[in-house]
Amino acid sequence: MKKLLFLLIAALTVFMLAACTATEDAGKDPEEKDKVEEPAENGDSTDDAASDEKVLRLNNSTEPTSLDPSIGFDAVSWDPLNNLMEGLTRLNAEHRAAEGVAEDWTISDDGLTYTFTLREDAKWSNGDPVVAKDFEFAWKYMLDPETASAAAFLGYFIEGAEAYNSGEGSADDVKVTAVDEKTLEVVLAAPTGFFLDVLTNPAFFPINHKVAEADPNWHTEAETFVGNGPFKLESWKHDEEMVFVKNEHYWDASAVKLDKVHFAMVNDTNTQYQMFEAGELDTAGIPPELSDQLIGGDNVFIGPYGGLEFFRFNLEMEPFQNKKIRQAFAYAVNRDDIAEFVVKNGVEPAYGYINPGYTSPTGEDFRDVNGDLVAFDPDKAKQLLEEGMAEEGYDELPPITLSYNTSDTNKAVAEALHGMFQENLGVEVTLENQEWNVFSEAQKALELQFSRSSFINDYNDPVNFLESFITDSYMNRTGFSSEEYDALIAKGKSATDEEERWEALYEAEKLLAEEMPAFPIRYYNTVVLEADGVEGILRHPVGYFDLKYADKK
Repeated sequence: MKKLLFLLIAALTVFMLAACTATEDAGKDPEEKDKVEEPAENGDSTDDAASDEKVLRLNNSTEPTSLDPSIGFDAVSWDPLNNLMEGLTRLNAEHRAAEGVAEDWTISDDGLTYTFTLREDAKWSNGDPVVAKDFEFAWKYMLDPETASAAAFLGYFIEGAEAYNSGEGSADDVKVTAVDEKTLEVVLAAPTGFFLDVLTNPAFFPINHKVAEADPNWHTEAETFVGNGPFKLESWKHDEEMVFVKNEHYWDASAVKLDKVHFAMVNDTNTQYQMFEAGELDTAGIPPELSDQLIGGDNVFIGPYGGLEFFRFNLEMEPFQNKKIRQAFAYAVNRDDIAEFVVKNGVEPAYGYINPGYTSPTGEDFRDVNGDLVAFDPDKAKQLLEEGMAEEGYDELPPITLSYNTSDTNKAVAEALHGMFQENLGVEVTLENQEWNVFSEAQKALELQFSRSSFINDYNDPVNFLESFITDSYMNRTGFSSEEYDALIAKGKSATDEEERWEALYEAEKLLAEEMPAFPIRYYNTVVLEADGVEGILRHPVGYFDLKYADKK
């Protein structure tokens, strides 16, 4: 995103890219791999049972992409990172930015300079103090072009960040300064009212600079990993499991109730549900075929989850260089049927790109203001296809391959689309599935003609998704470029008048729907089965969950 907490499994789809914005795509995608260590009876190891420890058993779906916060910019990395580490700010129970490592901050009258005061008792899991230089080091490392961080664009709110990341400036130009051990000063390129929310994203977590300078691979194994969050990494069997234990050095350790968290890595919704039924997992997503039977139960958590499943066209590959052909495919999709009969679990079909839940300066929901932008209209779809083919001189369309990353739900959605394109356009589409890492790299390299994506919100503002499609954005992955769109997004990020800023974002979404480099399918939600006694898990709509206050009684 961005979870047995559904991110990773709740949306059953996934997720993340990001971009994140990430998609899954922003970055961010929550996906895949299999293999899990055989658990002992009742889901507890002999040691756990004997010691009466509070052990929460969750599923992370697959191996984290990375536990380097600058690299792990996706849903399968965010959940672990958000519990092993902590930034200046941390999302609270109301999903708003609150104090984290920073106990206080001031903002200059012009809205450009933020001065953060770090907690005196903030420490790393190895006992080192968390200092301002750890943040300066981490953020400049993220922005270093050599790092090639997918999250770097989030740092562009900071003065000098974009120039450094693009190779046109230096690290010294980035206005992030450790004034002293416990004071960090940040100067923005333009006033950004949601900057404190941006800082809750794992990409802005600190890195123990002494540890990283001594061992650049510090984040790859449990033995060398150093975090500053509520938990620390006790063990990590790659592609199988991770075990967290309470971090005694965490500044707010007294608030942490769990002794241990065990993460399995199972990317099949039926398998993880069976594990839940057998007592081997404490939370699980609901398989689509069991939705009608289970979703009304007392042990089901349902909540918002900011994100979107969508499909990208590659405008650099035929036939999707033609706008009308792209529109035809988008209008041929019956999103209601996909939401109700394929994905299920109460998800909402998406007729726009921005999910409900963003309140405008005038008190209206963004989605209500912009309304439905991408409809199901098979007659219009056929007409647009005919017109587009005539414009390109096609007697028949070139072969079309729809690619998706491995997941049972992703497969079901792709098969539904296959049938709709055949029925509503008379077009035969070849389906291709790839494992997540292969798929992700191919999509980034614009090697896929037509591909699935997901986006889990990085922070609480509609510009977060929309900026993914500016020219040359790492998250674009379509070849789409529009000077008009880029200008609208620039205004939507920096305009000081909030109503003017939101108006630019409304227009940007409309333009995106007109140009159709991608089309939406459905919004994510969080639907999670919870075992008796599990409580206190904070599931944030931006794409990750927080176990700081979780308990198992």
